[in-house]
Amino acid sequence: MRVLHILGCNLNSGAGRGTYSLHSALNKLGINSRIYTNSIRTINDNQVCYTAITNSAMILKAIRKRLDKAITFFYHNKEDRIFSSGIFGIDLTKTIEYKEADIIHMHWVNGGFINIKHLSKINKPIIWTMRDMWPMTGGCHYSISCNKYMHKCGKCPQLKSNCYFDLSRLVINRKDQYIPEGIKLVGISEWLSNIARKSYLFNDYDIRTISNNIDTQDFFQIQKKTAQNNLGIQTGKKIILCGAINLKNSFKGFEKFIDALKQLDARKYFLCFFGKQDESILARLGFEYKNFGYLDNNDALRMAYNSADVFVAPSLIEAFGKTIAESMACGTPVVCFDTSGPKDIISHQIDGYLAEPFKSNDLARGINWLLNTENYEKICRNARKKIISKFDSKIIAEKYIKLYEEVL
Repeated sequence: MRVLHILGCNLNSGAGRGTYSLHSALNKLGINSRIYTNSIRTINDNQVCYTAITNSAMILKAIRKRLDKAITFFYHNKEDRIFSSGIFGIDLTKTIEYKEADIIHMHWVNGGFINIKHLSKINKPIIWTMRDMWPMTGGCHYSISCNKYMHKCGKCPQLKSNCYFDLSRLVINRKDQYIPEGIKLVGISEWLSNIARKSYLFNDYDIRTISNNIDTQDFFQIQKKTAQNNLGIQTGKKIILCGAINLKNSFKGFEKFIDALKQLDARKYFLCFFGKQDESILARLGFEYKNFGYLDNNDALRMAYNSADVFVAPSLIEAFGKTIAESMACGTPVVCFDTSGPKDIISHQIDGYLAEPFKSNDLARGINWLLNTENYEKICRNARKKIISKFDSKIIAEKYIKLYEEVL
């Protein structure tokens, strides 16, 4: 059984790390798994094929990415959020990797990597792991409060369009035309699968739920003091960690976290952050803090999670919540909103805290509760136990193997 994973983003991104840990687990279980990716971040693995590491290939990648972004040029008032058309990209069926594969397993395929039109040429079983809402929308990756993906899009609020036959309608029409009917869709959370079942595109497709996966041999507990010393943190206060690749994204809910911090005693807590954020905001909070910046490898992330007493994930919407699961695997419990993907991961006040959406005061209440409950050590143990038993890469890989056998 030869499985080819299609990945249009860097291997150190959230989707990239999820794909790679699945690929690694599949190989350990005897599956011939390969990744075909345009990642410019490389890993020492000869089963990963990189399409954008030569100068000419990197130029072509940049051109396709710019074209995919430029197509929204005439929507002058559009929101500053990622919008992908799927109009530009490679023809996968012309590659040697495609010809050698038995199963095509798509993941995040945007940024001008895959032209949706070419999916109609694939004559092999296709599994598409949906890692956000893009597969079912007219271009947005999270629809937030818009439900037009249920009705063929058009008059897109993200594009600030007043026309029903706009770019979002064009994108969803192309998907409707070219996505094969026999494709198997996988949501990485029950929430995402249910959204797909309600969508215009996929309401009559075969949709499964197989959760995102965590390599618990990469994410594990170490002594908090050891982690803090390695990161140069010297404090007697409880440590609150918050992070994402880009906390500036509106749906990451960083403003809700800031509002929650205003309700906490700055004398008791030390803040840590990772990812892209506005340093001036951090400086005005009134807390002692340390900013780790962008953490691009599992070792650095593991150290950050282990240094903290609690991880706060204030996202307004998440397909899964990979940082939540990674933190829990390190034995650091999480406070987040009781919504979307994170609902699948946390059991309230057993291995974390689910705050009422989207109330900053309950986010603050959850932080205070977790850091002061007499059951804190038990909650830490429960958190790691949950990830090992439900979300470990080996367990998730075994579920995919059953799906591979079914489609073959």
